[in-house]
Amino acid sequence: MRLDPFYLIIDSGAWIERLVPLGVRLVQLRIKDRSAAEIRADIRKAKAICAVHGCQLIVNDYWQLAIEEGCDFIHLGQEDLAEADLDAIRAAGLRLGLSTHDEAELETALAACPDYIALGPIYPTVLKVMPWAPQGLQRIGHWKARVGNIPLVAIGGLTVERISGVLESGADSAAVVTDITRNPDPESRTLEWLKATRSHIPAT
Repeated sequence: MRLDPFYLIIDSGAWIERLVPLGVRLVQLRIKDRSAAEIRADIRKAKAICAVHGCQLIVNDYWQLAIEEGCDFIHLGQEDLAEADLDAIRAAGLRLGLSTHDEAELETALAACPDYIALGPIYPTVLKVMPWAPQGLQRIGHWKARVGNIPLVAIGGLTVERISGVLESGADSAAVVTDITRNPDPESRTLEWLKATRSHIPAT
């Protein structure tokens, strides 16, 4: 499986409506602290928009809702993984991405046979307080050697200016949150990301 090198992560269907039509091909819907009804509504909206624009939608955490809504890809953190029903996820045909931050988590993730593995934070991030120190570019190469053919997603503190170093260090995809959502002009910044990652898309 290949992942687009530009991996957008946003927290609402409204963001998907704004940014996916610009040419985004890989997006994660990561919603926190909302009601189940609101989350379901956003998943439905995101799924419809992504279908129109040929964008792969990945639902964070809410694997039961993702199954019920006919989604095909989810992302789980380590705590979510411990509580998830992997047999139900596989039976529903969902592909699976997993977060990792250290060697122990990597072993846990590899045992679950995921479709991709994420490593973070690569750089300091303002999104949330992390108990892990920044991984740095060298750790990307180490992780890629460990995961082999499994796609590797780098996340945490990434900006347009840091994309090349991240992808050249071995990551298959660079995930972004705040460099776009906290930018004064998110649409223009999204286009910058698309331009910067386009040269890393393998020829078909």
